[in-house]
Amino acid sequence: MTEHPNSHGRQRTAAVRQPAPPGTVPGVPAPVPGPDAATARLPRQPGGGGGCAAPGAEAPRERSRAEAHPEPAGRPGGDAHGAAPAPEGPGRTGRTDGRAGATGAVGGAGEADGAPGAPGAPATPGTASAGRTDGSAPGGADGGGPAATSPTAAGATGGERLRFVGAATRRIARGIDLDEIVLGLCRATVPTFADAILVYLRDPLPVGDERPVGPVVLRLRRTDQLPEHVRGLGEPVGGAFAVPAEAAPDRSDPATDLAGAAAERCEVRIGGPLAEVLRGVRPVFGDSSAARAALPELLGEGRCVPDRHRTILAPLRGRRRVIGAAVFIRRADRPAFEGDDLLVAAQLATHTALGVDKAVLYGREVYIADELQRTMLPDSLPQPTGVRLASRYLPAAETARVGGDWYDAIPLPGNRVALVVGDVMGHSMTSAAIMGQLRTTAQTLAGLDLPPAEVLHHLDEQAQRLGSDRMATCLYAVYDPVAHRIVIANAGHPPPIMLHRGGRAEVLRVPPGAPIGVGGVDFEAVELDAPAGATLLLYTDGLVESRIRDVWTGIEQLRERLIETARLTGPNPPPLEPLCDEVLGMLGPGDRDDDIALLAARFEGIAPSDVAYWFLDPRPQTARQARRLARRALTRWGLEELTDSVELLVSEVITNAVRYAERPITLRLLRTDVLRCEVGDDVPQLPRLRQARPSDEGGRGLYLVNRLARRWGATRLSTGKVVWFELALPAHAR
Repeated sequence: MTEHPNSHGRQRTAAVRQPAPPGTVPGVPAPVPGPDAATARLPRQPGGGGGCAAPGAEAPRERSRAEAHPEPAGRPGGDAHGAAPAPEGPGRTGRTDGRAGATGAVGGAGEADGAPGAPGAPATPGTASAGRTDGSAPGGADGGGPAATSPTAAGATGGERLRFVGAATRRIARGIDLDEIVLGLCRATVPTFADAILVYLRDPLPVGDERPVGPVVLRLRRTDQLPEHVRGLGEPVGGAFAVPAEAAPDRSDPATDLAGAAAERCEVRIGGPLAEVLRGVRPVFGDSSAARAALPELLGEGRCVPDRHRTILAPLRGRRRVIGAAVFIRRADRPAFEGDDLLVAAQLATHTALGVDKAVLYGREVYIADELQRTMLPDSLPQPTGVRLASRYLPAAETARVGGDWYDAIPLPGNRVALVVGDVMGHSMTSAAIMGQLRTTAQTLAGLDLPPAEVLHHLDEQAQRLGSDRMATCLYAVYDPVAHRIVIANAGHPPPIMLHRGGRAEVLRVPPGAPIGVGGVDFEAVELDAPAGATLLLYTDGLVESRIRDVWTGIEQLRERLIETARLTGPNPPPLEPLCDEVLGMLGPGDRDDDIALLAARFEGIAPSDVAYWFLDPRPQTARQARRLARRALTRWGLEELTDSVELLVSEVITNAVRYAERPITLRLLRTDVLRCEVGDDVPQLPRLRQARPSDEGGRGLYLVNRLARRWGATRLSTGKVVWFELALPAHAR
């Protein structure tokens, strides 16, 4: 029978393990020393090595073991059955006597034979041991908690450092924004790799290929260090943190207070020592000549830095330039940093810098997406006479803030208003761009006062011009507050819901139509009553459709929600803004699969007693007739103070219409919060304000309208045009 090679590895592991020193957990048998036990005790490096094995002593022994028993593939770094020593930090204790075992990972926490802690490390009473053997953090495979592999103990093997770097970089890579990435670096290194850390980043951070102008400024982004009760080592934590009193560090240790006393801002001097270190990219020990000159410039003058190899200054270099620096600090009671720890710091700094670059680029994309979505949707809705409006927009997710949903309210001549809700397929930047083009097209078509079905037909042609796969749904409605009617055309959109004053909610029967972009289809419009006090709700399918319910189930739930909300206010209709919030409240945790656009319109209408309407033939006497009719209407409304101004302006506008019109002229006065006068004719050319010359006989009528009216304008219709002006009401009539 062929013997499995791993059995030799386990036997040799037991053979080279040191006898357990005093303080070993009772009941755990000490391993029997093997023939290599004598080589386990190697001289320590003098100076700041903190118990590190002498160079050239450990390597031959490891090579002989590797030659005798080759390691299985896929298990780099040390014995396949060894595990890393338990991490130092809250809830755990490392070595406090400055010594280290020579076998590295062998005999670490989580050994199959139950040996606690690192080899040769006295077990502290109450110390919790790790039960993981994969080198990952106890909090999860990605290093969510304290890393199970601690490279801080002197004599740590390359495998332990590799596992620590893997767990730390996974934690750093989890972050998607700047704060998460910097926090991941701090939590991954304190207390496993260092007792305190300071992270400086450029202010402002460059984005992409931007070339910063001006001096380089570093700002302290975050500091992290051991808590006070852990740094003092004088108070047990739940009985699991007990260290001999002689091992407690001096309270004047520079590592204790340096993180809280460091300078918040540092301007890097051109050609200075800090600039030279940052330009070199590689981490350096704090006691090197370059770091001794650079650290005071970074941390501030007068800051005491720990001596020997207890500080590492690591530049943070992104894809194109240095974007900051990190300072790792250890207390005096811990082993000093070793040469291999510079490689660990370099890896941490590199992954952090790349993550910061990623976060900055992501932040710029989010900003662009937010700005694009904000400009594509109306900043505020108009408040035309006879209708009140409210709206909501919710993106599909915080990480995807752009989408193809939109809404709009467009004032039309005659105090009418066009209500539009649409949904472009997809949630990308392309969808948002297509949505913006369709919304602009709809606004232009609405300005021509085209019927709703005709507007959808032109939108369908525009979508086909944009591309063969540009699909969208849209609902277009025109509300007339004078006639109390609404005309609706639909292009594959969910039907609107009408909430009546008494609390009854109905789904309006509107022909569904085909989506915009299909081409070759006809759109049908319907005209319905729009009684005063009723509320029309327009929405996109993200409100009623999700993975857990179909569209019609969601529509019925929405209708029931409206009925319940209206029941709370009794005979009066519910306020619009709270009504929109109640509608969005029907969404559950799993109901946000798509972005949502919501538009609510409360119909108030204009009373017939506030409207005066006449048809006038285009004759020379028409101007005098129009002045007489306007004077009678103002007298009936008690607005005699406006008689002179109205007669003058009506006469000028009517005279211009009589001069060119061939069909009857319309004159309409509306009393709302202002007095509005509208004159319509069959001539499509719009009048333009111009400066008349002294010799001209005409051209001064619009100049008078512009000076005396509060507002005025001209709108082209399918049957001609309408010229209108508004005058403010007297104080007693408001």
